[in-house]
Amino acid sequence: MITRRQFVRRLGLSAAVLPFLPALPSLGAPSKKPVQRIIFVFTPNGTVQPDFWLDAAGEFTAETKMKRILAPLDPFKSRMLMLKGLSNKIRGDGDGHMRGMSCLLTGIELFPGNIQGGSHSPAGWPKGLSIDQELRNHLQADAATRTRFGSLEIGVNVPNRADPWTRWSYAGPNQPLAPVSDPYDLFEKLYGRMKDRESLGSVLDEVSEDLRAVAAKLPAEEKAMLEKNATFVREMERELREDGGRRLRHAPPKLEQGVPVDNDGMPKVTAMQSELLVNAIANDMARVATLDFTNSVGQARMRWLGIDDGHHQLSHDADSNTASQEKLVKINTWFAEQLAALAKRLDAIPEPGGNGTMLDNTTILWTNELGKGNSHSLDNIPFVFVGGGLGFKRGRMEKYENEPHNRLWLSLAHAFGRDIKTFGNKDLSSGGPLALA
Repeated sequence: MITRRQFVRRLGLSAAVLPFLPALPSLGAPSKKPVQRIIFVFTPNGTVQPDFWLDAAGEFTAETKMKRILAPLDPFKSRMLMLKGLSNKIRGDGDGHMRGMSCLLTGIELFPGNIQGGSHSPAGWPKGLSIDQELRNHLQADAATRTRFGSLEIGVNVPNRADPWTRWSYAGPNQPLAPVSDPYDLFEKLYGRMKDRESLGSVLDEVSEDLRAVAAKLPAEEKAMLEKNATFVREMERELREDGGRRLRHAPPKLEQGVPVDNDGMPKVTAMQSELLVNAIANDMARVATLDFTNSVGQARMRWLGIDDGHHQLSHDADSNTASQEKLVKINTWFAEQLAALAKRLDAIPEPGGNGTMLDNTTILWTNELGKGNSHSLDNIPFVFVGGGLGFKRGRMEKYENEPHNRLWLSLAHAFGRDIKTFGNKDLSSGGPLALA
């Protein structure tokens, strides 16, 4: 029995026809893949380590209490995994913040360039793609896991400029991906009626001839099955034209209008962006996403927490400045609260066609461009997982001894079924994936 892809290739047809072919008996049915999703969450300027890490590694017990910063995630501790002792060992051009941000998901050096930062040599963009895009490409290559967008790049108060401090997702060398930081723009991207109609219409136009060619090669009884499937697609197009996507599994959220997309609007914008993200993946528009809170060297002034100082400015104060350290704890605790709200929202939605909730098959990974702000340390970068679907053992904290974070990205790739031997800088992939299962 040949596969649908082999059948289409033998006829010399476009691969675009594949999603429109039903599981015809003579062509073989595609294998059912488990649903896996991942959301990478970025926050800047390091953390306050004594108020972040537990005192000892190991499995969590009923008595385990998260430190102050991670306290909002305590309800999810049985589905949490904390990794301590991983370091961003990428060196070369660019300052610590630039490499901390743009080499975080890529695990590879920056090209020489003319962007000057700090006292270090100027630099350009990274020399490779980021792990989120590696996973996106892997999923998009299979019709069983392909989604409309593949990945979503979302921001909260990310500056409207392009440089290594504002980008961490890369489609390839020198190919930064800009996050959508305006929730009204993101809504239009996800649910814009005209764009959906044009996209679907163009695909149908492209494959109409191919569908007729396929029908000519099928047994008579299967021609009827193919026509039934094509009729369904045409009906879907008609419904989309009439009601702009009313039959989505989950209706688009209603956004509050007039929310300022600026510093003081961050709390509301965060809630809106998170709701749009959850709705999009609930409708299976993407299975990979990034969510960036501000940027490397981010200077958010969290006045809603009673903090007028810029975040980056505070992160440079000495450890002995207890007032600044307390403000940094409040800032990072607020970020943890947003993570907990995202996890809670996913946990409230039943997994479509399966058991459990969407959080059971969605991993949220929270990380940072620095381990510690006032030293610009790229060691001991925070990595916190919440959720499931990767097969990693949860409810614990693992401690490593200054291991390259490239090995973590290998672990993610393998968890998604992408059997690669290295990622990013090959020398930093030595040792292979971390044993997290």
